[in-house]
Amino acid sequence: MSDHEPDDRSPAERVDDLPAINEAMARGTRAALRRHKRAGNPVAIWRDGAVVLIAPEDIPVDDEEPACVE
Repeated sequence: MSDHEPDDRSPAERVDDLPAINEAMARGTRAALRRHKRAGNPVAIWRDGAVVLIAPEDIPVDDEEPACVE
């Protein structure tokens, strides 16, 4: 489902659409990682019980264009 199509489902039905929710979260994460890398900003992640900063040059991004526009 596109973000621009009307959604006639109830809020409860939309919340139960886990594949759509997971895809939206993945698109948002990819877009945020690209923005951080492009801006030269590190990202913070949780690893082994501690916050770790990932340097911009080490941020993994895929080669496809972002699904959402800034």
